[in-house]
Amino acid sequence: MNPSSPGTGQQHPISLYLKIWGLLFVLSTLSYLVDYFHFQGLLRWSLIVIFMLMKAGLIVGVFMHMAWERLSLIYAILLPPLALLVLLGLMFAEAGHTLLTRLLFFS
Repeated sequence: MNPSSPGTGQQHPISLYLKIWGLLFVLSTLSYLVDYFHFQGLLRWSLIVIFMLMKAGLIVGVFMHMAWERLSLIYAILLPPLALLVLLGLMFAEAGHTLLTRLLFFS
């Protein structure tokens, strides 16, 4: 079969998947080391979230083949969660304002 003919899937070398698995293993090890070295507070949670997002990005990009998709499909999948994060940030700011207003007028 001709690789450029319609109906054939895109083949990726197994070495790509092995490299990603190795990188996921290293990132998982680093996230476990955060607990092993007893990091506390904001540093601990920041490192855990950063490693988690890096692993999720690798999984979505390579194993779910999002790195090779059209830009419109990527936007369709990534923009709604980003919009929810923006709205969540706005609600967080509004909650602080509401709390301060209640403390000022009802206390």
